[in-house]
Amino acid sequence: MKFSLAVAAAVLAGSAAAQNTMDRLMALKIQQREAQRARGVFDSARVALAPQSLQKCVDGKTQSPAGQPVYSCDSVDLHGFLSHTDLGSTTREGNDVWGWAAPNGREFGAVGQTDGTAFVEIKSDGTLVYLGRLPTQTESSLWRDMKVIDGYCYIGAEAPGHGLQVFDMRKLLGVRPGRPVTYDVRRDLKAWFSGFGSSHNIVAHEETNMIYAVGTGRNTPCKGGLFMVDVKNPAKPTSPGCASEDGYVHDAQCVIYDGPDAKYQGKEICFNYNEDTLTIMDVTSKAAPKILSRTPYAGSAYTHQGWLTSDADMTFLLLDDELDEQDKTGIAANGRTTTYIFNITQLEAPTNTGTYQSPAKAIDHNQYVLNGLSYQSNYGSGLRIVDVTSVEADPTGQGFSQAGFFDCHPEDDAEGGVVEFVGSWSVYPYFPSGYLLLNSIERGIYSLKYTG
Repeated sequence: MKFSLAVAAAVLAGSAAAQNTMDRLMALKIQQREAQRARGVFDSARVALAPQSLQKCVDGKTQSPAGQPVYSCDSVDLHGFLSHTDLGSTTREGNDVWGWAAPNGREFGAVGQTDGTAFVEIKSDGTLVYLGRLPTQTESSLWRDMKVIDGYCYIGAEAPGHGLQVFDMRKLLGVRPGRPVTYDVRRDLKAWFSGFGSSHNIVAHEETNMIYAVGTGRNTPCKGGLFMVDVKNPAKPTSPGCASEDGYVHDAQCVIYDGPDAKYQGKEICFNYNEDTLTIMDVTSKAAPKILSRTPYAGSAYTHQGWLTSDADMTFLLLDDELDEQDKTGIAANGRTTTYIFNITQLEAPTNTGTYQSPAKAIDHNQYVLNGLSYQSNYGSGLRIVDVTSVEADPTGQGFSQAGFFDCHPEDDAEGGVVEFVGSWSVYPYFPSGYLLLNSIERGIYSLKYTG
């Protein structure tokens, strides 16, 4: 699809509506968070102490010690937990999470919180050790996001003037157990990039050493699109440009394309989740990025995030919509978490081939696919692991099935789940050891392992 005047007109017409939707979404989250704060949900006295021992999932429940929460589960064991209080946060509210495996085999997590980023080590038995924290660059924010390239953690936040923090996670290798370090936002950063202020998400493309900050502001020259940051030299990040052609980008996945569309083999392609469309862009030329397609879909309320089902063939992707359950659009009107399936065999003409619905009611948030399993962080229903290996044979999603789960928000279990912004924010499933990190808004960071 060529980016014609007609497409440009559609972008402009949709931008105002999309901004209103995003404003409403953020207002809903803030409203619910304020209500939680008023109820004392984040008071340190209400958060259980860390159970640093294996709690197997047996007959649908964790085998938790007396006095500890019992979590609903299936084929997922709990190996470790640290509360946000344990992780040095004063606000005690979680958000994003990412990880890094050091060359010597040690594994570390970067745990997002409203007031900064905490760092943990995942030990060989899955227990967690708190190593330190990096405070927010300016002020606290519900939204903090981080990604890692070659051991450098790149952190942005929806906070004025925050910019991009560049923290070398190798510093953690020398931290003594029991002596966590509070790092200084001036002295201890590898770099601080101030080319943008606030951002909503951070996208990392390891193959090209590029960071794409998204949601940096609709009224900026980048219009909230892909703000490009070249981090080949992490000590001196530079910006080669911006992809603002489709306006605000909420999240994205960028790859060196190796799929069936021969025209784009070897190109750097970004799959953008752009509020009301799946937008695919060729960003090979940083000075002249090109829109390849803009694809709306039935039931759309707020296009949030997604991931390719396979890096090997790049023919399908999964998309999550953050407001369809809340707004009761399309089949998501029943409140069950809905995942949209797209055939991207032709990058210029993707098609929505089907959907998958979770057994549980919840709002979806972030998902990542590894070896045919989609690891979904679905707010109130926690971690949901979905077997998507059937997508090539049946792209309708009828063959998808839940392979396991761990529900970190037991408060809504009796009613079968709630469609609210509570529970888990994100999951990191890429450690060589097989351990998973799940970050809970209200509680803390969980170390889990899938046993299916």
